[in-house]
Amino acid sequence: MNLQTEPTRTLKQRRSLVSSKYFVYVLVAPLFFILLAFVIFPMFQTFLQSMQMEGSFSLANYAKFFSLEHTSNLEALWTSIYISVLSVITCGIVGISMAFLLERYDFPGRKILTVLAMVPMALPPLIGVLSFTFLYGESGIIPRALKELFQLQQVPFSLKGIWGVIVVHTFTMYTYFFMTASAAIKGLDPSLEEAAASLGANRLRVWRKIILPMLTPSIVASSLLVFMVSMASYTAPLIFGIDRTMTMQIYLSRTNGSLDMAATQSTILSIVSVLFLLFMRWYQNARNYQNQSKGVSVHRTEVKSKAGRYLAMVLSTLGVIILMLPILVLVLLSFSKDGTWTIQILPPEYTVAHYVALFTDADTWGPIATSFKLSSLATIGNVIFGVAAAYAMVRMNFKGKTLMDVLIMLPWALPGTVVGINLITAFSEPSVFSFNQVLVGTVWIIPLAYFVRHLPLVFRSTSATLMQTDHSVEEAARNLGASWWYSFRRVVFPMALSGILAGTLLAFVQGIGEFVASILLFTPSNTPISVEIFQRMYAFEFGTACAYGVLQVVLIIIVLFLSKKLTGDSAGSAV
Repeated sequence: MNLQTEPTRTLKQRRSLVSSKYFVYVLVAPLFFILLAFVIFPMFQTFLQSMQMEGSFSLANYAKFFSLEHTSNLEALWTSIYISVLSVITCGIVGISMAFLLERYDFPGRKILTVLAMVPMALPPLIGVLSFTFLYGESGIIPRALKELFQLQQVPFSLKGIWGVIVVHTFTMYTYFFMTASAAIKGLDPSLEEAAASLGANRLRVWRKIILPMLTPSIVASSLLVFMVSMASYTAPLIFGIDRTMTMQIYLSRTNGSLDMAATQSTILSIVSVLFLLFMRWYQNARNYQNQSKGVSVHRTEVKSKAGRYLAMVLSTLGVIILMLPILVLVLLSFSKDGTWTIQILPPEYTVAHYVALFTDADTWGPIATSFKLSSLATIGNVIFGVAAAYAMVRMNFKGKTLMDVLIMLPWALPGTVVGINLITAFSEPSVFSFNQVLVGTVWIIPLAYFVRHLPLVFRSTSATLMQTDHSVEEAARNLGASWWYSFRRVVFPMALSGILAGTLLAFVQGIGEFVASILLFTPSNTPISVEIFQRMYAFEFGTACAYGVLQVVLIIIVLFLSKKLTGDSAGSAV
């Protein structure tokens, strides 16, 4: 007689399905499909288009790119690499020096300087460039003020050209080095330095042979981020008069209808970015940087000399002013009346109408609502697939695990311009991945770009949290009869919630501020806030543009604060 009840049989069938070695592929198959459809397929389509010339398959576009008769492309490639490498060097010097100073020494003003050192993270790239232009450009506040103060014929200095781009990159990107280097310096063992000093090594040799090698992993990670972001830089070269960069050339080719050359330029830019990634990975793996000592982590040394303390106070005050000025000038100009600021040092007329219009005028509110809508759509997809991918990578073993990890992180290693061109090339015609629809020119293409670009944020943040949770808790729930879905929903998800929320907030706010991909994909009926800021600035509506910028900065500060609260000290490292 069969005494087994129907619910018992159903439970056993579910357990057998979940315990099957093929169950993991049921979970990861949709992830691989998404990555194939929106990462691999667009890249492959861009490559195919770069091999087209007048309808035939050839290398003519690449021959034209590297031809000495068309030097603009080669000049753009060299300029982009040159700016990116210089940005890595200057950001490394500033970020590592500040991290070492603030983590190794205690002096008056250190605490406030430590907090304000993260202020540039609250400036989206476009807003950062605008604030520096208003401050230090040829018609900026400080050059004009110095000209009037000293009765000069011309402004004494102004940011322009390549060095203007480098200064903006350094200010807005040094935080990548600062965050990772600070975390690494906290874990340095002072006994290694003491041992080297006791053996006769001078301070420079200790730095070169002990401190910097131990910081290499964090330096490599930061260098990758700065190089990729610099290669994708569009606004800074545009505003400071650098026409020959790869992102500018791609945008011009796309605008002029030369999609074959735009695809070629995007492919070459992708190759350069991936080669730099491989080089830095090789450099990091060339030696072992693991700390095998048993010493305690470093403690801050108090600056006790009177002259040193006064110098520290002066430099700290100067640092606070430099760090706060871009945001302060942004706030000031957001109250200026459009069209009134011409040759004056400061705007002559002020108004609160811009902020009123942000939330009451339909035309002004439109880009804000559009950005929130587009970013929300993308973030929902990021959460669904980012959490699923993180769970599969951390808790399961399957063939193709490394490949999926690479495919998820690949869009983060590609400039936003390349991601935009890839999507344009892939979905300007109907395909199976777009349900036989043309996506270019529709509302869906921009959130798709945001989704592809920011999926790594949710994935990495969730992965980092899952790695810190005890796997035995989930196993206990399963042993007590809980289904896989129930244990995931009631056990795994709550434990990983802080990391999920942190990644979700960061992905959302990155979508709000995304400019490089948006400028390629937007339509007049779907204009994001970043593109609207750009257009308002060129219409000399500085007050409205800065009011939009302040809104973005406030949003980012809130998100960074919440992320810090949710994940503690690892909030920044999850990215």
